[in-house]
Amino acid sequence: MSLTLGALDRALINQFQGGFPVAGRPFSSVAARLGTRESTLISTIRRLLDDGVLSRFGPLYNAERLGGGLCLAALAVPDADFERVATQVNAFPEVAHNYRREHRLNQWFVVATERPEQIEETLERIEAATGLKVYAFPKEREFYLGLWLELTEQGRVGTRSAGERLEGSGQTPDGLDRRILAATQAGLPITIEPCDTIAVQVGCEPNEVAGRLDAMLETGAIRRIGVVPNHYRLGLRGNGMTVWDIPDRRLESAGRRVGALDWVSHCYARPRHPPEWPYNLFAMVHGEDRTEVLHKVERMATMLGPDSRGHRVLFSTAVLKKTGLRLAE
Repeated sequence: MSLTLGALDRALINQFQGGFPVAGRPFSSVAARLGTRESTLISTIRRLLDDGVLSRFGPLYNAERLGGGLCLAALAVPDADFERVATQVNAFPEVAHNYRREHRLNQWFVVATERPEQIEETLERIEAATGLKVYAFPKEREFYLGLWLELTEQGRVGTRSAGERLEGSGQTPDGLDRRILAATQAGLPITIEPCDTIAVQVGCEPNEVAGRLDAMLETGAIRRIGVVPNHYRLGLRGNGMTVWDIPDRRLESAGRRVGALDWVSHCYARPRHPPEWPYNLFAMVHGEDRTEVLHKVERMATMLGPDSRGHRVLFSTAVLKKTGLRLAE
């Protein structure tokens, strides 16, 4: 299906990947800023979701700031068993994302749990189900997170620096917070007054819903509220997880420099697994194709110089599961 975006589509995506209001009639206030009508904006968001241009619309929750656990993990799966193992891994509700990548460690997934101590238990259950060793890569340091896209009139798509919240003290959600989370983790209701819609579901007043969402945004429990573009659908089909072997004493400096690059969407320090895995800095790099990604990786290697003792690019070849985080039902 060909992709044609109008001026309103581009303006919405460029301006509201974060900062979308929730109180009152938010579509009316955003429509006024974009020079359109409330009904037109609502139908536009619905159309972009239906067409796959947006992967979701609403709050992006930070599992760790809500008291949950989050861990990247990988398996080395024989080709003959790949589909069976992917089915087994995807059957775990704790698995939020799962990708096939080009490496001996060829299946990479994210586990999200209600409590941090459940991570180890879940990984052990996955090992038992698959019969394969699970390599755990918990986040040790976050240098950058935020894939923000910029669309041009010519149909080109680029990335820009506009990171999500790293600060904030987090919070332990109470019963009402959890009900609001359950009602919005799949997206914000696309209704004239979304807080009214949520309030009916969770049993409180609309201003309480708006206040709770604002509070979670302030503490970092919500990273941002807005449209989430589907970078694959918009043309960023080159996606490589780059991994770097950085001397420990230089890791902080290297992570900050890599995380500041416009084309990096995630940048974390994660543990090594010697001798199979010597890498301790992970950074997702995006481009229109593999050639562009590899060119950017060359620039990164030049920038890091002797701070990098080696690196690899693990291109994603298949999305096996992508449901987002589910911390409450």
